[in-house]
Amino acid sequence: MRYQIGPAFRVTLLMTVLTGLIYPGIVTGLCQLIFPRRANGSFLELNGKIVGSALIGQNFSKRIYFHPRPSAAGNDGYDARASNASNYGPTNQKLIDRVKADIEKFRNENPAYHGPIPADLVTTSASGLDPDLSPASALAQAPRVAEARRATLDQVKQLISVHTRGRQLGFLGEPRVNVLALNLELDRQFPVR
Repeated sequence: MRYQIGPAFRVTLLMTVLTGLIYPGIVTGLCQLIFPRRANGSFLELNGKIVGSALIGQNFSKRIYFHPRPSAAGNDGYDARASNASNYGPTNQKLIDRVKADIEKFRNENPAYHGPIPADLVTTSASGLDPDLSPASALAQAPRVAEARRATLDQVKQLISVHTRGRQLGFLGEPRVNVLALNLELDRQFPVR
């Protein structure tokens, strides 16, 4: 047994050093070199103060802001400590009721919009913390935001266009708009007194 404990201890020590110190150190160093902003949380600032991360969705409910996707993360949503989806199937009555309530809420908040409601405005993401909206979802909210900010609809649409990111590498994912970055830009360009 003594002959087995020595090699087992050395292998455990070696693997701990390799996988617990050396590998994470190399990966962290490479990320700091290649992607420093992302490696440090992609924080966004307003007036020199960090107000959030471009990687994590936040709840905005005022009329002057674009609203994000619904969230099932935590009891009230948008809780980064409880990131998860609702896991309701398409025939689950709770999901049907929630989507109907979200549709009614959207129609009440956006009476000037008469088109079909984009799916991402009434469905949660897999993490519950998706920071992005589709451009169609942002455009659907544009009349409300423009009116609340006393800006023209064209000015708000231009901001959406500027903040729309295309597919990664030209073919991965879908075009998207970061809600926090867009709302911060609204505060910069069209502050509400």
